[in-house]
Amino acid sequence: MAAIKKRSLVDQVYERLRADIINLRLPLGSKVNVNELQDVLGVSCTPIREAINRLQQEGLITYENNVGARVLSLTPKDVEEIQQLATTLHCAAARLAMERGDHQAMAAQLRRRAADFQSAQNIQAQVQAVHHLIEVFYLHCGNRRLDRSMLSIQGQQLLLRQLYAQAGMDVAQNAEDFERMYRGVEQNDVDGVCDAIVRNSDRLEQAVSQQLSQPDNL
Repeated sequence: MAAIKKRSLVDQVYERLRADIINLRLPLGSKVNVNELQDVLGVSCTPIREAINRLQQEGLITYENNVGARVLSLTPKDVEEIQQLATTLHCAAARLAMERGDHQAMAAQLRRRAADFQSAQNIQAQVQAVHHLIEVFYLHCGNRRLDRSMLSIQGQQLLLRQLYAQAGMDVAQNAEDFERMYRGVEQNDVDGVCDAIVRNSDRLEQAVSQQLSQPDNL
């Protein structure tokens, strides 16, 4: 039986703030006030500042002199750049996974994640299902550095997927992309898998960029 892992106070504050940013409970561009967070969370400033530093490294919080910490702001250009990097990493992971991994096991995992997406009852469940679906390629790619590179922008990717779901993603079109992914794995068609990844990314980019041009909807 595995031992129960204790989470540090910093970890708990980090996870709370990260979830609040990704789920848009802390709006884009909003000020992150340490004193206010002390009152809300009931902890000292030290774990809050350490958590904010970790979120800065992840790109979810920015800091400017004489301004302080803020939740990141996004422009269509930011979305484009994040998605370009994420798509490059996803396709690299998919190619390595199909070279090294068990195609049957990957296809079965992708099917389950696609089913989770279609049966999701809320936006958070949709976002998590997509996250776990793409994660399958990283689990089988056998490249820890590639995996760590993805972790560095994972929070931003989750935030964009949240915005995409909030904008009213087309569930049927996304389900079709996911089906193409696992059929591509079954048929050893890596180009088909990457085409589906790129198509899905492009759809997200277009929807989120359009949403950002209408800030009243955020």
